[in-house]
Amino acid sequence: MAIQTLATVEDAGRKSLADIAYESVRDRLLTLDIKPGDLLNDDQLAKELGIGRTPVREALKRLELDRLVVTYPRRGTFATRVEVTDLAFISEIRVQLEPVAAARAARVATPASRDYLRQVVREVEAFDIKAASVVETLKLDARVHQGIYAAAANPHLEDVLIRYDNLATRIWCMVLDRLPNLERHVHEHVDLLQAVIDGDEHKAAELARKHVSEFEQAVREALFAA
Repeated sequence: MAIQTLATVEDAGRKSLADIAYESVRDRLLTLDIKPGDLLNDDQLAKELGIGRTPVREALKRLELDRLVVTYPRRGTFATRVEVTDLAFISEIRVQLEPVAAARAARVATPASRDYLRQVVREVEAFDIKAASVVETLKLDARVHQGIYAAAANPHLEDVLIRYDNLATRIWCMVLDRLPNLERHVHEHVDLLQAVIDGDEHKAAELARKHVSEFEQAVREALFAA
């Protein structure tokens, strides 16, 4: 599946070649275009992206830190496998940190950040899940979560949560076509975003915790039903 990077086109002019390579390969990993266990060939990736091997190699090093790829001496770099046990480990971290980010965002978000989240609310409300592609659904989900992380204004918390949200997204993609109530899952973001916009720390934290817990339950049921 050839996809456009989840990063916006207008951002491309401000990014280094290594950043562009990182985001392009990352998005292919997240959407399982590059499947768990696949070998990543830096020469081939460089040709596909139209850039040199050096930025691709830099990107692969970053992706290894994100636990999206793993490199073995004399064997090469592979997309990490997705194990069922990963879901519990990832959710255990997210269920603690997502509420922290949501509550902090509700408390400290700037007027500009709240305006951005209002824009995301409008996008979620207008989103047609039945007509949307997998990539479009993932882009919207990323805008919601990463918008909240950015509004929390803690770069260390944001960095950790983006990494674990990416790992959760890979698992989500494995069962996306089998998830019941996907439309409800997407549109329940509205209440979470609105709580952050309104500055309601308690409500934002509770909705974030509920969202992660229900996500894990839905994915787990889909995985074991397969």
